[in-house]
Amino acid sequence: MKKLADVNAKIAEKVVEGYKKIEDGVVSGYKKIEDGAVEGFNKVTDKIVGTVFAKEGETVEEAKERLSANIKTKEESEEKGENK
Repeated sequence: MKKLADVNAKIAEKVVEGYKKIEDGVVSGYKKIEDGAVEGFNKVTDKIVGTVFAKEGETVEEAKERLSANIKTKEESEEKGENK
């Protein structure tokens, strides 16, 4: 009976090792896809901001900061009851 338990424990270890390898592969694959999607999204938004919203001579980062500041100011004024 002891021999059967030992064999069963070895099988369980191999199954866990296999599962971990599969899990690591899936997670790393997902992260690569996610990183690619985020990078693509950022490229598109940068292009849109640079083309549509940036003022002449303004960098994309400067335009993003200006737009974020405008949104924050608008939200703060709405919270105070202004612009309703």
